[in-house]
Amino acid sequence: MELRVTERQDNELSIEIAGENHTFMNVLKESLLETEDVTAATYDMNPEQSGGQTEPILTIKTEEGVDTLDALEDAAGAITEKTTNLRNAFETAAAA
Repeated sequence: MELRVTERQDNELSIEIAGENHTFMNVLKESLLETEDVTAATYDMNPEQSGGQTEPILTIKTEEGVDTLDALEDAAGAITEKTTNLRNAFETAAAA
């Protein structure tokens, strides 16, 4: 996965995530919105409205004093935990 920070301020981060689609971006956005101290999370994939940009740009806003990269790491960890739990539940059900 290729990431590129396009803008960073104290409590706001915009990051381009190359090669991803709506499926992944929606999962990541929802996980961010469930993360404590994240006040907003959205992404843009529309090239006509983005000056020709074709890769999704994720934007994260956090409460004052909360590092946006830490919030992104927490959200990614939550996704990993959920997918691991799903895999384990599936394997248990398949073995029964």
